[in-house]
Amino acid sequence: MATSLHMSPQLEQIHGEIRDNFRALANGFQKLDKIKDSNRQSKQLEELTEKMRECKRLIKEFDHEIKNEEGRNPPEVNKQFNDEKQSMIKELNSYVALRKTYMNTLGNKKVELFDMGAGSSEPTARENVQLASEMSNQELINAGTKTMDETDQAIERSKQVVHQTIEVGTQTATTLKGQTEQMGRIVNELDSIQFSIKKASQLVKEIGRQVATDKCIMFLLLLIVCGVIAIIVVKIVHPNNKDIRDIPGLAPPAPTRRLLYVRTGQHFD
Repeated sequence: MATSLHMSPQLEQIHGEIRDNFRALANGFQKLDKIKDSNRQSKQLEELTEKMRECKRLIKEFDHEIKNEEGRNPPEVNKQFNDEKQSMIKELNSYVALRKTYMNTLGNKKVELFDMGAGSSEPTARENVQLASEMSNQELINAGTKTMDETDQAIERSKQVVHQTIEVGTQTATTLKGQTEQMGRIVNELDSIQFSIKKASQLVKEIGRQVATDKCIMFLLLLIVCGVIAIIVVKIVHPNNKDIRDIPGLAPPAPTRRLLYVRTGQHFD
């Protein structure tokens, strides 16, 4: 029927993908009959279920494209497209029903929902097997669904723990970053203080040297003044002492004056 329909490139591509998935489903169910291991059967059924979901999505796209082109096509062409769509839906439903059959068969074979565990006793294992055999397929499916829900809840709790751990790690990293920056500022301030102390020490040493120099100068001046005073005193006390030189700028002591008088009867010529 597909060859007699005149489709647009987009519609033809979607139709081709649907047919490819139908062929893959047919081959998959044929392989499923040859698989004896229940775990491999479950995996094969999961893959076939994904194919069915893909077919359902493509059929919806096919229907959407048909509606978009409905105004441009004559009524008989639109009817052919709708018939083709209904045919694909029926084929997909047949695969869905086949999947349910295999799921029921596989559910009767599986006892993993009531796994006895590594430390369970043999009577407990037999009770679990008997319990599983007495349950209907729907009950087994409900039990499996419950187990999956519990697993999902455990996964969600684990995700929350991971999320909280990430938040704590982020906060810790932020705190460490702030403390590192603060320590860097403290180190810079300590370097500045050390530099200031070094400059102050050099300044104190320089002032000490200047004070020592000033003291030496004052002491020398004091010695000179004392020496000058001593020489002046000695000159005054011993004016005729020739061993003592005159002080430059200081007038020599005045010579002793002798009074001349004329005796009676004598006169100067």
